[in-house]
Amino acid sequence: MVLEALSPEDRAAIQKRTLRTLMVGQIIGAAALASAVTVGAYVVQDILGDTTPWGGIATATATMGTAVMAQVLSRIMMRRGRRPGLQLGYALATVGAILAALGAQHRSLALFMVGLFLFGNGQASNLLARYAATDLAEPHNRASSMSRIVFASTFGAVFGPLLISPAEIAGQDWFGWAKYTGPWVFSSIALLGALLNTTIRLRPDPLVVADGISAKGSVKLPSIKEALTIVVATQKGRLALASMVVSQVTMVAVMAMTPVHMKLHGHESLSQFVVSLHVAGMYAFSPLVGRFADKKGTHHAVLAGASILVLATVMSALSGEAAIILFPALWFLGIGWNFGLIGGSAMLLESVPDDKRVTVQGSADLMMSFCGGMAGLSSGFIRKAVGYHLLSASASLAAGALLIWAFYAFRRMQMQPSVAG
Repeated sequence: MVLEALSPEDRAAIQKRTLRTLMVGQIIGAAALASAVTVGAYVVQDILGDTTPWGGIATATATMGTAVMAQVLSRIMMRRGRRPGLQLGYALATVGAILAALGAQHRSLALFMVGLFLFGNGQASNLLARYAATDLAEPHNRASSMSRIVFASTFGAVFGPLLISPAEIAGQDWFGWAKYTGPWVFSSIALLGALLNTTIRLRPDPLVVADGISAKGSVKLPSIKEALTIVVATQKGRLALASMVVSQVTMVAVMAMTPVHMKLHGHESLSQFVVSLHVAGMYAFSPLVGRFADKKGTHHAVLAGASILVLATVMSALSGEAAIILFPALWFLGIGWNFGLIGGSAMLLESVPDDKRVTVQGSADLMMSFCGGMAGLSSGFIRKAVGYHLLSASASLAAGALLIWAFYAFRRMQMQPSVAG
C-alpha cells in the first residue's frame, strides 16, 4: 500500500486512525515522563544531600538519553517505519524506569543515572510521534496535525505530577519502598501501556504508507553532520533549528531548578502543582498554536514563542521567594516552549525537500535535546553559584536573542517581494 494508490478518503481514514493511536500513546507516555522527572532532582538530593549543585543532572541525563536515541530511533524509522522505532523507544524507556526505581530504592546514583538515560527514550518517542502525525497530512495541515499530538500530552502531563504523592504513599505503605521509588514504578507501568498501544494499534504504519522508508542498501543514510548541513543550508532552516534549541534550553534550565528552588524555600508541597501548571502550558494550547502557525505562518509562531519565553523568564527571575509568582511564570514558560517547538518544527519541514524530511528530524531533535541536556546539567551549578534569579535572567537573554533573530528574519522575508518587484 503506497500513497499514490490511495484515494483521498482512504488516506484521510488512515490518517485519522494514526492520529488517534499516537494521541493515546502521548497521553500515557506524557503521564509517565512528567510524574517521574518531577522527582528526579529529589532523588539526587536524597543521595547527595539537599545542597548539592548536581540536582540538574537528573533532567540532564534523561534529556541526553532523549538526544542520543532521537537520532537512533529516527534512523530505524527511515529503514523500517514509525512503528518499529516507537516500539523500541517505549520498550527501552520501560526498562529505564524500572532501573531508576531500583536506583532510587537502593540509593545507587550510578544505577539511577543509567535508568534515566534509558528513560529518555520515552521522550524521544513522544517527540518523534509528532512527525509521524505529518506523514500522511496535507502540507497546509502539517502544523495542525503535529499540534494535535502535542496537545494529547496535556492530559497525561498535567495529571502525571499530581499522581506523585499517591504513588509515593502507595509505595511506602503497601510495599515498604523508599519515598521516591513509587513514581518510577508507576512510570514503568504507564510506558508499558504506551508500548502495547503502539504495537497493536499503529497499523498500517503511516511512513510505510507514505512510501517514506528506504530499503537497506538502497540509499546511504546521512551522518548527523550531513543531516544538520541540510538543515542549516537555508535561512529558514537555521531559524527553525534555533527556535527548537532555544525553546528547549530555556524551558529545561528554568523548569529543572524550579522544584529545587521551591524546596529550599519551604514550598516543596507546591512544586508539583507548579510543574503541573507548567506542563499544561506546554501542551494544552497546542491545537491553537498549530492553527496559528498554519494560518499566520511559522515565522509568527516563532516570534510569539520567543516573546512569551522572555516574559516567563523575566517573571521567574523576579519571583524571589514568592512561590505565587512561579505559577504564572512557569505557565507562560510552557506556552512559549509550545510555540517555539511547533513553530520551529513546522518551519523545519518547510525548509527541506519532502524526501529529506525524515532525514533531518532525528538530527534536529538530537541537537534540541542535547542542548537541553546541557542546560539541565549546568542549571544546578548556575543556581548554586549565582542563584535562581540569575539563572532565569540568563534564560531571558537566550530567548531575547531568538526574538531579535526571528524579528529581523521576518522583516527580510517581508521585504523580499518588494525587492523582487
